[in-house]
Amino acid sequence: MCIRHHKSTNNNNGSSSSPSSSSINGSFCLSWRLGVETNNVLPWPTVPTECLQYVENYMIHGQYEQDLDLIMEQAMSFFENIYIYRCDPYDPSGFRAWAMKGWCTAIPSVLGMFNKLIDKGFKVIMLTGRDQETLGQVTRDNLHNQGFIGYQRLVMRTAANKGQSAVKYKSEVRKQLEDEGYRIWGNVGDQWSDLQGNSPGNRTFKLPNPMYFVP
Repeated sequence: MCIRHHKSTNNNNGSSSSPSSSSINGSFCLSWRLGVETNNVLPWPTVPTECLQYVENYMIHGQYEQDLDLIMEQAMSFFENIYIYRCDPYDPSGFRAWAMKGWCTAIPSVLGMFNKLIDKGFKVIMLTGRDQETLGQVTRDNLHNQGFIGYQRLVMRTAANKGQSAVKYKSEVRKQLEDEGYRIWGNVGDQWSDLQGNSPGNRTFKLPNPMYFVP
């Protein structure tokens, strides 16, 4: 690395003047740190002796923290806009832990259809494979917070149908609804197991879901 030496000059009074050694070191050390951070100074086993004070000031007087905060803000802005789609097998325990947080967001088009059906006077029944005992209240709160208000009933798994396949469990619930006098005009779900089996309704509508499969 080459360092330009500053020559002394005479002012009009005949006295010599030159940039102070501290300003020279400060300028050099700023350039040195830039070179280090951009990986252009190689190798650098230690901080140059003339930059010890500069590095100390940088570390303890706030600039280091400001630089860190700026980079962390940029990193978080990047990560917050990433949606992670992985290829992990379905994890029931992980799903329950996530569902317990009540963070499920409504699909806008589904919420829109729900509200139109309510306005038209249809009795909408929510049928889910979630466990009533552990996820009942958080599911009701989550639905309410997302705008699903006015449905007729929320049906969830109980001890009586624990361990049943989704097709068997949901078929039995639909048959029970028909026995109660309901007519199932339409059946909407994102799994084929939502729609298959007995008493599927006059029409079924399969929503897309390439992320997981429930048999």
